[in-house]
Amino acid sequence: MLAGAPQYLVSGLTQGAAYGLIGLGYTMIFNTTGIINFAQGEFVMLGGLLSVYYLGAGLPLALAVLAACLTTAVVGALMERLTIRPLVGAPAVNAVIVTIGVSILLRGGAMLAFGKDTVALPAFTGVRPLLALGAAIQPQSLWVLAVTLALLAALKLFFTVSIQGKAMLACSCQQKAASLVGISVSRMALLSFGLSGLIGAVAGAILAPITMTAYDVGMMLGLKGFAACILGGLGNPFGAAAGGLILGVLEAFGAGFVASGYKDAFAFVVLLLLLFVKPSGLFGKAGVERV
Repeated sequence: MLAGAPQYLVSGLTQGAAYGLIGLGYTMIFNTTGIINFAQGEFVMLGGLLSVYYLGAGLPLALAVLAACLTTAVVGALMERLTIRPLVGAPAVNAVIVTIGVSILLRGGAMLAFGKDTVALPAFTGVRPLLALGAAIQPQSLWVLAVTLALLAALKLFFTVSIQGKAMLACSCQQKAASLVGISVSRMALLSFGLSGLIGAVAGAILAPITMTAYDVGMMLGLKGFAACILGGLGNPFGAAAGGLILGVLEAFGAGFVASGYKDAFAFVVLLLLLFVKPSGLFGKAGVERV
């Protein structure tokens, strides 16, 4: 069994990077609004399905993925404007329930628009595996890891350099104080939903050549991303990315050494055991300080 460990590690890191991106989407919205967006998995689903749709419509692969990500970002922004903003001042649980409703709506709409068939996106740069350290590495796995690292670097730059990023950080610390110094909290919420949709769509597009996609894949992927977010520490974007990698590796080794049928249960059981010991997550602070 140990001979397969390098392969399990590669598979786990690939899947975990996608979980980390999904967790980043959760964190982006939570930090700005205090809401857990349970429609995040549907953003992932839309990223994959829309990429396949635009590719079938005649766009080159790169433009199809770009168009899918931008479309999903618009869907995220519309979600905030039409369903979340009218609830300003209401208890946060109301908004959470609305996100569940939007999730069901998007899933049903995708089923009607794209059908129930499972589809795949072509690999970005071929399918011939690279052999390294006893593992066969698919080129698409390298794309997943590279895109995840690039997005993390871009987000770090966005939050430390740009005015909008600093304004979003201010909203995450204290919304009332941010509004008193002239920051539009509603505009930052709109931006956070748009960016969350974009990040989710990127995860869906880079995963589609590996795992394929369908109208109903968003539910489980969304749960895994949320688990990554909790594992890394709710409110910590880079903790969410690290939590995704850890979750993916645990899942892959559990499937390889125990049984593939229990891989989902294995990852969640390990998560629960960890949270009994450290409820704030691996990289979170007690009391969930949003930063």
